[in-house]
Amino acid sequence: MAVGELVTRSSVAAASASAIACLLFLGFLPSLATAVSFSYSTFSNGTKNITLQGSAAIAGDGWIEITTGSNLPSGGTMGRVAYSPPVQLWDAATGEVASFTTRFSFNITPTNLDNKGDGMAFFLVGYPSRMPDTADGGALGLTSRTFDAVMSGDNRFVAVEFDTFNNSFDPSATYDHIGVDVNSIVSVQTESLPSFSLTGNMAAIVDYNSSSSILSVQLVKTWTNGSTTLYNLSTTVDLKIALPEKVSVGFSAATGSSLELHQLHSWYFNSSFQQNPPPAAQPSPTTSGPGLAGVIAGATAGGALFVVLLFAMIVVLVRRRRSKKRREAEEAEEARHVGLAGDDDDDDDGEPIVEIEMGMGPRQIPYHELVEATKSFAAEEKLGQGGFGAVYRGYLREQGLAVAIKRFAKDSSKQGKKEYRSEIKVISRLRHRNLVQLIGWCHGRDELLLVYELVPNRSLDIHLHGNGTFLTWPMRVKIVLGLGSALFYLHEEWEQCVVHRDIKPSNVMLDESFNAKLGDFGLARFIDHAVGMQTMTAVSGTPGYVDPECVITGRASSESDVYSFGIVLLEVACGRRPMSLQDNQKNGIFRLVEWVWDLHGQGDVISAADERLNGDYDVSEMERVITVGLWCAHPDPSARPSIRAAMAMLQSSGQLPVLPAKMPVPTYAPPVASVEGLFTSSTGMLSSSATQSSSTTSGYITHTSSSSNTSTSAGSKDSSSLLKHQYL
Repeated sequence: MAVGELVTRSSVAAASASAIACLLFLGFLPSLATAVSFSYSTFSNGTKNITLQGSAAIAGDGWIEITTGSNLPSGGTMGRVAYSPPVQLWDAATGEVASFTTRFSFNITPTNLDNKGDGMAFFLVGYPSRMPDTADGGALGLTSRTFDAVMSGDNRFVAVEFDTFNNSFDPSATYDHIGVDVNSIVSVQTESLPSFSLTGNMAAIVDYNSSSSILSVQLVKTWTNGSTTLYNLSTTVDLKIALPEKVSVGFSAATGSSLELHQLHSWYFNSSFQQNPPPAAQPSPTTSGPGLAGVIAGATAGGALFVVLLFAMIVVLVRRRRSKKRREAEEAEEARHVGLAGDDDDDDDGEPIVEIEMGMGPRQIPYHELVEATKSFAAEEKLGQGGFGAVYRGYLREQGLAVAIKRFAKDSSKQGKKEYRSEIKVISRLRHRNLVQLIGWCHGRDELLLVYELVPNRSLDIHLHGNGTFLTWPMRVKIVLGLGSALFYLHEEWEQCVVHRDIKPSNVMLDESFNAKLGDFGLARFIDHAVGMQTMTAVSGTPGYVDPECVITGRASSESDVYSFGIVLLEVACGRRPMSLQDNQKNGIFRLVEWVWDLHGQGDVISAADERLNGDYDVSEMERVITVGLWCAHPDPSARPSIRAAMAMLQSSGQLPVLPAKMPVPTYAPPVASVEGLFTSSTGMLSSSATQSSSTTSGYITHTSSSSNTSTSAGSKDSSSLLKHQYL
């Protein structure tokens, strides 16, 4: 054999062996071949990889009408939209199951609100998508079988339904609801919604975590006034058992005797597999013949290359693992000692916070998880901005949980760091249905972050004075009773008395059913039940809501919280802020307590009721809420009720407390300091106008005082001036 031919064969063999080595190396990397990702911001006739079935059609405005809102002569309509290529859901060879996330915006518009139905669904079905013969009405375009039938084979499906009609198999006494269907139109898990929630523009996120087998759903409803409401649903589903290996993903919708338009506006989908284990080494066949030397040389070269690549990969993986462990250890160590140095205030004991790592309470969350949850703290995820930082919407994928993440500014003042520490120390120990739940915390990378449950309807302040939902009288009564229940727990039911020190509407969050949840415990302190009043080194809270005695004497107690509760009662009933500038006086200050007390002296407290209610309230209830509000806001702390007595009076129909016709003049001990420079709130020193609301839209960050509906020149007075007018 010629030398050239031998060299050539050797080179080819070497190249082949090198290629094999590279393929073996790539086998160690995550498999991307079966992952699917696509995004459609609009739709047109030229949109690729979209299959329309049944009544589904492209609309001229860039979206898909799955049903048209007009029935066929034979009855209802049904349609489907599906991604054309198959999506591999699990791998038969390895048993690995994909995780996925899909986001989509859609619209449901009934032709007649009194005759709406039936709804639409996001589905995963056996590939390819097959339109059932008859799946209109309550079947939502998913199955033509009877409602109690369970699908098998290629007809299997898993769907998230947005149902607008109450069928016999749906949750009782509800029309609008979200449901998860597994091979049957009878949902395995449902979440009932208020009537007419599933109308208009909406957006949804469906997330599946293959490690936990949790399928979670988030629905964001946008109302006509621009406000939004968040609904959540989650359940456990083993997709490997429920569905074939390859599926079709898409949407279905149907109408029956009712008429309803179902539109898909945008759609994003992404699936991923975890890293596969390295393939087992296969025995090499025996090689012989004239090319043996070249093959040996090539195999040697390829093997050397493989060893080098494998070694490099191991080094990278080891370094990454060590770096991750070191980073997490540093974050944990920093978190152990957060706030322990440099704080010598008398109203804080400087106690370490390591005990929150134990038990079933909040946990330390790694920083990188919060970065992922907020999409690197993206601007579009920001819920609000406050004095010490910002609040972001986030999603913890592993827990399948929507959260609100309070991110303190990196240059947070000493007061901000104290609030961070205090909030962890206090709220991590508390559990009550009317308290915002702390999920976790993070102190690392020079960041301070708190993670709360996401309360969808934002703060009471927004609905009373902003662009939120108008609160009817029954809604207001439920809110104040919920707030009172939270205070009763803090003051009397827990092992120590917890003084909140910053009760106001912007710290009262409202859930999807408008139940009150008290939040922001950055100023809270523990007081033994037998101690009573406790002196603080600085007055904390917000002007208008703070007990006057706290400002003058520097002392705070449960009676101070009761005063703030009374102010909130008056604000909810009257629809006016506790302090504002007068319209007709250059330097005049409107004080809600004095105004209502004057009306009480005239025997006409009902005149203080919020005019926006147009008299649509129970007069005796209104009088009771206002009177109890005055009782709680009595200038003399000893004349105020306990929160137990106040709640008993609110919930009874007995005789109201007897109050003096004129507002008493308070007398307190000599002040511990001048008013100016003494007052702090949970957003720091009040240097901005007390009649201007801060820019935050979330009650997880404390507002400064905000303008009344009667205020005009809000920016002309500073907070210290208002404090003088209120207390001196």
